[in-house]
Amino acid sequence: MTDAPATPTLLAVAHGTRDRVGIATYHALLDEIRAQRPGLAARLAFLDLALPAPAQVLADSCGTVVLVPLLLNTGYHIRVDLPAVRATAPHLDVRMAAALGPDPLLAAALGDKLAEAGWSPTRSGADAVVLTAAGSTDPAAVADTELMAGLLRQRLGRPVVPAYLCASTPTPAEAVGALRAAGHRRVAVARYLMAPGHFALRAQRAGGCFVSAPLGAHPDVARLVLKRFDEASGQTA
Repeated sequence: MTDAPATPTLLAVAHGTRDRVGIATYHALLDEIRAQRPGLAARLAFLDLALPAPAQVLADSCGTVVLVPLLLNTGYHIRVDLPAVRATAPHLDVRMAAALGPDPLLAAALGDKLAEAGWSPTRSGADAVVLTAAGSTDPAAVADTELMAGLLRQRLGRPVVPAYLCASTPTPAEAVGALRAAGHRRVAVARYLMAPGHFALRAQRAGGCFVSAPLGAHPDVARLVLKRFDEASGQTA
């Protein structure tokens, strides 16, 4: 019998995508997490559209495992799917971390991604940003996105409004149009998404002057994953 690891295993659980670049992006994020915390056992699983599934990873795990959702908001996956995953592994001490967002580290990563896309709040002009999220019918998820828009607004010192790619309103195109009608000449679209995929492509067509890349393997995202891991496991970095 294999001895249980002395420290918990981090199991990062992403929503999933069929996009190969998206899958590679999640693996790059795991590489960044391991680089920031050498020696940590960190594994990756997907809730849908890609493998391995979380239950597959848990089946061959031992000891304590901390599920860290690579999800930006509280919602159905957090409330229903991940507890169901946890129930498949009664042989383990499985702990649940909170969703990644909202958090100031995400605001920092979003600001960097906007800068990489060419947007700068220091340039002249009435600039504004549309924070584009996947969307949800869960009011808690919508509230989380609104809080994240507030954190990004504080960081950038410019108007930031949330928009949603499904299930909620306004759409990104509607938000861009409303800001331009209000006099904002240069409107950027910040993709509040983890990785390339279907939603990221839709956000690209929102009509912004600048469209930032998804959060991906940004170092601050990796720091936030480790922060959530530490909170759930009681470990100290």
